[in-house]
Amino acid sequence: MRHGKKHNHLGRTDSHRKAMLANMASSLIQHKRITTTLAKAKALRVYVEPILTKAKSDNTHSRRTVFSYLQSKDAVTELFRDIAVKIADRPGGYTRIIKMENRLGDNAEMALIELVDYNTVYGAETAAPAKKATRRRGGAGTGKAKAATAEVTPADEAVVAETVAPAVEEAPATPAAEEASAKEDEAEKGE
Repeated sequence: MRHGKKHNHLGRTDSHRKAMLANMASSLIQHKRITTTLAKAKALRVYVEPILTKAKSDNTHSRRTVFSYLQSKDAVTELFRDIAVKIADRPGGYTRIIKMENRLGDNAEMALIELVDYNTVYGAETAAPAKKATRRRGGAGTGKAKAATAEVTPADEAVVAETVAPAVEEAPATPAAEEASAKEDEAEKGE
């Protein structure tokens, strides 16, 4: 009977389970996210979150305690150097489990477990989408102006264009500008 035994054995012996969780925790710390089965991800979360909490205080005792769980110098260095700085103000909940499609071979439930502070897809560190401009309704909007321009005939456009367009006065031409315009006129006549 398993009365009072609160952890999932995952079908392994005690030593095998501890070694597997240590390897998975090291991989999670080094790669920031890993894909595994849902049961292993849940067991890993229970295993790794106290380690991440321990890493917040950077002293020799904490480093030795964390190394006894992870058994990887590279993972311990990465944890205390980079990850502990990012999770310093977070009061727990360092990992996120996202369910994925079942595995094709044996239909096992798969999950992605990741460190929350290193996610680039969603979270506070991603850029928020641009806020849409609010629309005001009522009043003399553009809708009436568009309807008025749609009813204008081509003859009315010519009258409007003549009245709207100001008369442009030409500046007195210089001799060089007159020669250039004369050459352009000759080129147009020749074509």
